[in-house]
Amino acid sequence: MNFYDSERITDLLKPHGYKLDDNEDDADLIVLNTCHIREKAVEKTYSELGRIRDKINTRKEKTGKISIVAVAGCVAQAQGQEIIKRSPWVDIVVGPQSYQNLPELIAKLDTNNKYKNIDIDFPTIPKFDQLNDNIEERGPSAFLTIQEGCDKFCSFCVVPYTRGAEYSRPLKSILDEANKLIDVGVKEITLLGQNVNAWNSKGLDNQNWSLGRLIDELAKINELKFIRYTTSHPLDMDIELIKSHRDNKKLMPYLHLPIQSGSDNILKMMNRKHTAKEYLEIIEKVRDYNPKIAISGDFIVGFPGETEKDHMSTLSLIKQVNYAQAYSFKYSKRPGTPGSVFLNHVNEDTKKTRLYEVQELLRSQQLSFNKKTINSIMKVLVLKKGKKKNQYIGRSPFNQSVYFSYNSKNKNLIGSFIDLNITEAFQNSLKGNIVSNF
Repeated sequence: MNFYDSERITDLLKPHGYKLDDNEDDADLIVLNTCHIREKAVEKTYSELGRIRDKINTRKEKTGKISIVAVAGCVAQAQGQEIIKRSPWVDIVVGPQSYQNLPELIAKLDTNNKYKNIDIDFPTIPKFDQLNDNIEERGPSAFLTIQEGCDKFCSFCVVPYTRGAEYSRPLKSILDEANKLIDVGVKEITLLGQNVNAWNSKGLDNQNWSLGRLIDELAKINELKFIRYTTSHPLDMDIELIKSHRDNKKLMPYLHLPIQSGSDNILKMMNRKHTAKEYLEIIEKVRDYNPKIAISGDFIVGFPGETEKDHMSTLSLIKQVNYAQAYSFKYSKRPGTPGSVFLNHVNEDTKKTRLYEVQELLRSQQLSFNKKTINSIMKVLVLKKGKKKNQYIGRSPFNQSVYFSYNSKNKNLIGSFIDLNITEAFQNSLKGNIVSNF
């Protein structure tokens, strides 16, 4: 979602005379778009701001030009005035629900730095209604936010406080942006939301639609070939969406469904509102409808009160699911969340040991899944050129990076769909040879 927001910020600023510059030394405006989901990301924000300070001071000494510095995103939302206090060279602080106001905030800036502009309100008019229609080239694959915010209030999570309540973007707004993305050459769209499968809106038939119906409607766009979505919550996995994974050929066979822990005790402490058994039943049903689907997940290790028995329950669940991919992290205390005041915090050495055990198991499962694709034929969307000569990188239907070589001075394959025979499998990627004519 931060990638999507950054792209939309770029779209907002270009009509006002700005263009992207890869060199910060020459930039008139530097926008740092931030994440607040883990403590390390917040630390990196302030570290990056320190580096930016040195850049803008050097530029001012050499050229006399002043660079505007804006901090956007969830750290901006959560810390607001604290950012200005700790980093007084920052001119603008704008939250993830207010970045559509950036051009106005820039225009109002006092060039003498007598005051700063801070906008961390949750506007009554959704930002999507205020974003302009300008969409620049995205490449063959693009993100499209359809849902924001969260009403689940997991005790470890800061999202409800930085992104607000769950909001589902209207169907027409989504379809309009999807068609604009297609017009600039996009062939694959990933639908985004903090709880993307909580999306619901009045449909074309005036009935209430959920994510499965939306995906089926998007699939009617001929030039749109691949559809993905992330991130899902187990409580919002309805049968309509599960059936889409069987019936909709444009929906990729990949489901990211976090659980965070395999222990019912910890799930309750996390306020996840489901049990490990209920989660496993969802996975079983999804696989009944699409046996080939790749399952991905999230795990938080060392949540307050987690015992060795709880940890073993997590390892047991991982073994039962057999993930194709997964993300895992040590618990990070987020200010303002219920979990931050829980007792019985797990010490760092224990967290480190447990995280290692979880990640080793997940890595072995991912490598095993990747190896099963050897000698299979996959249709891959080519995304970009690789680092090696004549090398291209694509994405498989199962969300794996796939490398292959093609030697031609007359044809650029980026944006093409290529049939590849998978010849090698690694921890995080595949390698293949072209078998299709194009």
